[in-house]
Amino acid sequence: MSENDAPTRSNRQPPKKNHSLFKIILLLVSIVIFLIGIFTYKLYLHAGNTVTDMHTPIGKTSKKIAQKKPFSILLLGADTGADGRKYKGNSDTIIVATVNPTKNRVKLVSVPRDTLAELIGAKPRNMQKINAAYNYGGTKMAAKSVGQLLDVPIDYYMTINMSALKTIVNDVGGIDVNIPFSFTSVWTGGQKFKKGMHHLNGTQALAYSRMRHEDPHGDYGRQLRQQQVIQAVLKKAMQPKILLKYEDITRDLAKNMRTDLTFADLKTLTIDYRNTAGNIKSDQLQGQDAWINDSSYQVASTKELNRVSSKIRHELGLSSEKVDNAEVYQNELNPYFDGTNNQLFYISNDFTTTMAQ
Repeated sequence: MSENDAPTRSNRQPPKKNHSLFKIILLLVSIVIFLIGIFTYKLYLHAGNTVTDMHTPIGKTSKKIAQKKPFSILLLGADTGADGRKYKGNSDTIIVATVNPTKNRVKLVSVPRDTLAELIGAKPRNMQKINAAYNYGGTKMAAKSVGQLLDVPIDYYMTINMSALKTIVNDVGGIDVNIPFSFTSVWTGGQKFKKGMHHLNGTQALAYSRMRHEDPHGDYGRQLRQQQVIQAVLKKAMQPKILLKYEDITRDLAKNMRTDLTFADLKTLTIDYRNTAGNIKSDQLQGQDAWINDSSYQVASTKELNRVSSKIRHELGLSSEKVDNAEVYQNELNPYFDGTNNQLFYISNDFTTTMAQ
């Protein structure tokens, strides 16, 4: 081609705008994917380190999550840190949660903290309020005692300090709850709560979860509110924008929570059990007022123990069994007890109701 044949500026072909635009879009998408990749990798590493910090086995590790089977997990809310406490404290929140991937369902069963139960592993044989098991023998004794009380397997556990609840709620940006009645929480800070849907910050959520004196249903009403708060936190935690707060959340969880769930378990839960979080059902073990050795207790009837046991076992795909434990034995020794007017309930001499020092 001669110099005269070379195309002039005026007759050159214009650049292909679509092609250039496509390159720009591709570049932007690549940058976004790259940034998301970095964030995800960082989240993955950070979450792994966090779970390592929280991971505290208390016995043989269950394989049910890895096998994608229904499983149970004991949720313990210890009163350590609340009201300035520094000692281990009792587990004032006791919930047996069952997770069933086939039915896409989570079931929360609250156990009243004052329920009479044998502390499994105590020497000599000892019956106390069930919340004392955590203080007396740690999570291991608490898990064994709850499992024996209800005749159900406890596959995993998760313990969190109640004082950390306000931090976690603040980390997720607060929660929305439907408050069933108006009250002033005199014993937990004097906060005022009005009936209806409200947005609660961490301090309010903690007070709302702990109040029981102003509740007409006492500890049973508190159990329902605690389940309500748990569901609200889970709902908020499922929102994509919470990923932006992952460092705060994982840091606070590492400081305040212990569990025998592994990082692999949590990854499997995220992938294979994620649909269960949208279907949460609640239940309670109902007790009867009793007076035992100058202290107020809740005594669960044998019929009630069997009802709750059957419910939990059904969620786990297990057949029902007749509950046969120390509580049933004590019930048989008190045939006329019906829970009215804080009746006396007698414990056989086979057990002590005094904690060993």
